[in-house]
Amino acid sequence: MVPGTDECLVFYFPLGYNVEKLKERTMSENVLYNSTRGGVTGLTASRAILTGLAPDGGLFVPDHFPKFDKTIDDFRSMDYRELAYHVMKLFFTDFTEEELRACINAAYSDNFDEEEIVPLAETGRMTFLELYHGPTIAFKDMALQILPHLMTTAAKKNGVENDIVILTATSGDTGKAALAGFADVPGTGIIVFYPQGGVSYFQERQMVTQRGDNTHVVAIDGNFDDAQTGVKKLFGDKELAESLNEKGIQFSSANSINIGRLVPQIVYYVWGYTRMLNGEEIKPGETVDVCVPTGNFGNILAAFYAKQLGLPIGKLICASNTNKVLFDFFGSGEYDKNREFTLTISPSMDILVSSNLERLIYYISGNDATKTAEFMKELQTSGKYTITPEMKERLSDFRAGYATEADTLKAIHDIYEGYDYLIDTHTAVAAHVAGEYLKNNDGRRVLVASTASPYKFARSVVHAVKGDEVPLTVSKTSPEEEWKLIEEVNSLSGRDIPQAVMDVKDAPTRHSTTCAVADMKDTVISLLS
Repeated sequence: MVPGTDECLVFYFPLGYNVEKLKERTMSENVLYNSTRGGVTGLTASRAILTGLAPDGGLFVPDHFPKFDKTIDDFRSMDYRELAYHVMKLFFTDFTEEELRACINAAYSDNFDEEEIVPLAETGRMTFLELYHGPTIAFKDMALQILPHLMTTAAKKNGVENDIVILTATSGDTGKAALAGFADVPGTGIIVFYPQGGVSYFQERQMVTQRGDNTHVVAIDGNFDDAQTGVKKLFGDKELAESLNEKGIQFSSANSINIGRLVPQIVYYVWGYTRMLNGEEIKPGETVDVCVPTGNFGNILAAFYAKQLGLPIGKLICASNTNKVLFDFFGSGEYDKNREFTLTISPSMDILVSSNLERLIYYISGNDATKTAEFMKELQTSGKYTITPEMKERLSDFRAGYATEADTLKAIHDIYEGYDYLIDTHTAVAAHVAGEYLKNNDGRRVLVASTASPYKFARSVVHAVKGDEVPLTVSKTSPEEEWKLIEEVNSLSGRDIPQAVMDVKDAPTRHSTTCAVADMKDTVISLLS
């Protein structure tokens, strides 16, 4: 039986298959997945990927952390695809080598505009890990280009005949990256909810112009947290699930709550460290700190997982914008979402409920699912919870900082003036926080996750460099004005305008659905009909 389900899986092994070797591997190496809230345990990786969110509302976590079976020196000579295989196989233990390599090769190919997939840029004691060279010019591509392949492979492995509909909420980047990944993939569909007025002009254009007969985009009258909460409710709606199952449809998630989205993000931290070695920025065995602009907590959690594997990471620096719920949590041990929600120039971080933090809470509680479930219930009912002093002590790997809007703009300006290097607003949040941290650390280099291309936030970036010559906010903008700003970014950066930008310039609007938060369920039913 599959734990937590009514399904029975029967496995057939080909003639000559070494079953004893399989048993040995199962006992010593297999990683299984448990819900952070205890309702489901012992799922294989493929089953956890298909399920997305656990039926009890929890997130799937590995039952133990494996360790690298290659040395860091071995990794230095690998290209990105080979490295990805050797990292992902540690977590996706029920995928065959052939299956996993096929997923990786399909995901990381000529759809990235840099041959090495993830280039690095050095500025003083910071090294920027450029994660935005995929088809939607944001770091979400690093995982969402492979997730559809993992999911369809997992469906075949588990005999799933239903169509899989991806249901996701986005604060800007996940939506487009998921749409691009799943568009016209056979046996799948995707519905993306985003906060109307809560994403940048370019982010919205990317989503509403998305091609694909199986894609749907819906603007809600609310903020990202409203969208994310609404999606979680839909996942937990048993009546809806039964109705859709009768039609041959089941939900899954493309948010970083899906373990199939989180694990691929571990790879680029290993890549970044080994490329710093190859560039002689660090010496073998040297520890580096990592700074990540953080919203839903998935990207920095992937760095934490990389450290558990054995990567020499020192501190994990959580960088927030003025929606600094995570900064306050790491300082006080209290997570409190009861505060004013602010729309900022780093909109993908405008989040007050960081879903992936639940995975860290589970870990620092000693993998106590009951305690984790209690905290999450408190968050749902009162909007806050406070961890124990013992749990807070286990957060010693983390540091936190935040950037105001002025700090963010100044970071873009100063890095451009000092190094002739242009960064976006989200990366700038991390750059400011890393800069403050470097004033007092022990001399280690900081690897900064550069999460989006400056082309995605052209107005803010150009304003940061040129000042009031380009107003930061305007009451209304036209496509012609936005394109002039993009051309200005081109001039400042000296980099070609990415194809992803060119693709939306004259593309027609294909999605115009809007709804109230209370109508999300009815909207989903209507779209799937």
